[in-house]
Amino acid sequence: MDSEEKKAYMLLKSVIFHYHGLDHEEMVELSRTADELDAHDELAWANTFISEDYFNSFERAREYLNEVMANYSHDKRVSYIEMVWQSNQLKGYITEFEAASMIKLAKDWKVEDALLRHIEEVTRTKKES
Repeated sequence: MDSEEKKAYMLLKSVIFHYHGLDHEEMVELSRTADELDAHDELAWANTFISEDYFNSFERAREYLNEVMANYSHDKRVSYIEMVWQSNQLKGYITEFEAASMIKLAKDWKVEDALLRHIEEVTRTKKES
């Protein structure tokens, strides 16, 4: 992943986590992701982006990400939205706001069907276990 891809991913993950107010578990997950991707500069950039206009940060991030994702393959767009969905699952739940925001982005990126299939698969797997 190059720096621009890391910026997009860290912004995506950060803005979803900030959607309802960032909690401790989410801060830990963002830091862990930054460690894994060697993306601390990109995480700092995403945090600055969000803090510049917190109230409108999701819509601003949505505009930014729509431009970036237009250059990515369908599979990469799907992988980004699925990775963020999975990250939200780590805390044991996904809020309605988070789910709605991810579905909006998936629709923008023309990967809504893939995300919904992923959600169905995760739900089915949980029920079976």
